[in-house]
Amino acid sequence: MLLAGLLRADGARPLLTFYDDGTGERVELSVATFDNWVAKTANLLQGDLGVGPGDRVGVSLPAHWQAAVWVCACWAVGAAVLPGRWDDVAVAVVAPDQVRKAEESTAGEVVALSLRPLGGRFIDPLPRRVLDYAVEVPAQGDRFAPYAPVGPHTVGWVEGGSSANLADLVAAAHSRADRLGLAAGERLLSTASPATYAGALATLLLPLVLGGSVVLVRNPDPARQARRLDEERVSTVLA
Repeated sequence: MLLAGLLRADGARPLLTFYDDGTGERVELSVATFDNWVAKTANLLQGDLGVGPGDRVGVSLPAHWQAAVWVCACWAVGAAVLPGRWDDVAVAVVAPDQVRKAEESTAGEVVALSLRPLGGRFIDPLPRRVLDYAVEVPAQGDRFAPYAPVGPHTVGWVEGGSSANLADLVAAAHSRADRLGLAAGERLLSTASPATYAGALATLLLPLVLGGSVVLVRNPDPARQARRLDEERVSTVLA
């Protein structure tokens, strides 16, 4: 719902700018482009993998723009995100170094992300039961509509024996924005993976509730920080 509001207001403006200082990669996603990735991923979850409200999806991804897409797609279909979980989930979404362990898990399905520049495919073949996200997602529809209603009381996060519904998550983001004194339209910088609770707030929900944008940095190089803050016109760096 938050993303839809930003899309109606100005879909062309930047929402998430991603840097990987380890590879030199830079990706900028507008609101419309991010929404398109979320729609395609949500269609993959719902249509091909049979995920819907009440299901659980384990997401084990580093600080990466595709992690933000996956978390948002889970919420779009009404599934709860379980960070770092491979067992007892409908789908496990994993990084390259976790493929073998996830393959042996009790997850219903396993989807792996290469995390290569431009969303590239894996170079080497994956195990039979592991899907390559970059192969599966391009053919998915550009618009998404859930089969079953998804509302504010739908559980969106499960971790450590506790859970939070979508309304709780949005309220937590508003509360953090108030504590930090953030204003509407802020441009934030974060190094936290959206596949963690702190990162979901900082990297995904805060920009959405503020109508702002975020610069997400993986493998941050401290020597590049000052110039990046200036070039990207960052107003607040989140710890």
